[in-house]
Amino acid sequence: MLDSLIKWSLTNRATVLVGAAVLLAGGIWSAVTLPVDVFPDFAAPSITVLTDAHGLAADEVERLVTFPVETAIVGASGVRRVRSNSAHGISVVYADFEWGTHLLHARQIVSERIQAVGRDLPAEVGVPFMVPSASIMGEILLIGLSSDSLPLTEVRTVAEFQVRRKLLGVPGVAQVVPTGGEVKEFQVVVDPELMRLHGVTLQEVTGAVRESNRDGSGGIYSASGRAILIRGLGRIREPQDIGNAVIVVRDGAPVQVKDVAQVRVGPKPRYGAAAVNTEPAVIMTILKQPGVNTLELTDRVDAALQELEASLPASVAVDRDVFRQARFIGRAVDNVVEALRDGALLVVVILFFFLWSVRATLISVLAIPLSVGVALLVMKWVGVTVNTMTLGGMAIAIGALVDDAIIYVENAHRRLRESPDGRVLRVVYGAAREVRSPILNATLIICVALVPFLFLTDFEGQLLRPLGFAYVLSIMASLLVAVTITPTLCVMLLPGTDLREGRVAHWLVQRYRPLLAWALSHRRWVLRVPAALLAAMVALLFAVDRGFLPPFQEGSLVVHVTTIPGTALDESDAIGRRFEEMLLAHPAVYSTARRTGRGDVDDHLQLVSASEIDVQLDMDGHDFEKVLSELRAEAARFPGVVTEFGQPISHRIDHVMSGSRTALVIK
Repeated sequence: MLDSLIKWSLTNRATVLVGAAVLLAGGIWSAVTLPVDVFPDFAAPSITVLTDAHGLAADEVERLVTFPVETAIVGASGVRRVRSNSAHGISVVYADFEWGTHLLHARQIVSERIQAVGRDLPAEVGVPFMVPSASIMGEILLIGLSSDSLPLTEVRTVAEFQVRRKLLGVPGVAQVVPTGGEVKEFQVVVDPELMRLHGVTLQEVTGAVRESNRDGSGGIYSASGRAILIRGLGRIREPQDIGNAVIVVRDGAPVQVKDVAQVRVGPKPRYGAAAVNTEPAVIMTILKQPGVNTLELTDRVDAALQELEASLPASVAVDRDVFRQARFIGRAVDNVVEALRDGALLVVVILFFFLWSVRATLISVLAIPLSVGVALLVMKWVGVTVNTMTLGGMAIAIGALVDDAIIYVENAHRRLRESPDGRVLRVVYGAAREVRSPILNATLIICVALVPFLFLTDFEGQLLRPLGFAYVLSIMASLLVAVTITPTLCVMLLPGTDLREGRVAHWLVQRYRPLLAWALSHRRWVLRVPAALLAAMVALLFAVDRGFLPPFQEGSLVVHVTTIPGTALDESDAIGRRFEEMLLAHPAVYSTARRTGRGDVDDHLQLVSASEIDVQLDMDGHDFEKVLSELRAEAARFPGVVTEFGQPISHRIDHVMSGSRTALVIK
């Protein structure tokens, strides 16, 4: 089969060259259009069910709400793990499905299960609902809203009704969760003495307030050929509307809400606070939908914010650099691309010194872009993203991509030198036939070594399978290039060149021969050295530190600050502010953003006594480990506070692996 393919390529050289140009152009197009992300999507399908249990304590939420929802979900098909969090007024249940389960199928299963649960919940509890699908790795952007003149209630109103609604309309955005600020609400403050004086109960007051906030239909009145819709307008727009609501009628005189209570606009009880660089603010977490290109979505969100800023109050400032996953993605991908570039340049230099021919070097080096182009085309076809794992697989394979081509070129080069009067086509074909079997066997052996990566399962498989796939795909593409394009280029470019052996190769061969003779005459000693090295390697293998992933340097930190449970929000907010001041005093820290507690409807149930601080670093002239050590030493001076330092992406990976945002989990 390979003989036929080689012969066809040599007799259809123009077709092969056109095909190579098409593959190269397709590879460039794929590289430009493929989705780019920091890692492959390694989070298992997960569905989050949230229930608003306003007024219930945490233990009541656990017993009356969370447990029934968990019970309904735990036996569903494909569910491998069910986790939950219960806090004051809210219940969150996470259903993790088996890898490979389609997300829409998982949502349908959970939807069917929770429909019947609502009948068993207390009357004051809301209906359980599924939040939009997004994993913890989908937190692509944090933005901060602050104002030096408007109160926090107005800033939160702008965030809720202008910014959030605008961003939810951006294609690819799954959810926008605001934290901090104060939510406006109508408050009815009853006076017990006035209630007793007018002879009404609290239940009658709440019933009157509830019934006052609705429109009524009066049907249709027909007159003079016209149909007139009759409505009773009762929706609340101002505090006076609530105050004018009638509770009861006594002796022909109405008793209104304003007679027994004070109606006002005030802030809703808060479960969280936020700050940017110690100044109170509203922080909005933007989550993407599964499978969406992070870089493109970030650009669309930036464009939407740019368009929105013109309509915001002049004193409202929007900070887009609180956290940007795109920044780390760009840095990581650039580093891997730089490694690919440097590796390719080293290959070019080494090839030239050994082959000592510009044309022979060019033929061999062309295997790199063509092989990578074929790999990118296949990745585009099967839906694999460009990320650090797929690029890492290509970077590992960069040296092996030219192996097959080098063997073909070197053998053709030697055969043409030995047969200067022979027909070029026949000589090149014979040279290709001589090495086809060794090349095929070597390529298959290299690929087989990485095949186990393709069969990994669970989290490890989701993370490492793309690396093995990209590596094997690139190597197999290099084999295809070596048996088609390389022989064709050898026929077209090698004749007429200097076919003498390269000087470096000749010099090395002359010194290798006596070394080989000595090794063959001292076989025992030669075999003992690698045996000793193997034993030392095995011994060191058990002494080396182990970890699933190497530590990253993301250029930013996530600091968790936790104080005594039961601490009031104002006190916890003050502690977090002092901690921010300590961080900002370090010369390597240029900005901080803090979230204390949680949002009103947030599936990240952080305690009021805990704060999460995103720290942006300027590492110019600073060592990362030294900066981290100095910040930890400063944090240790805070009494009664437990701190944990991490990095944003690593922090989210830990959450995916263990289901918790902490470094240590006891189950």
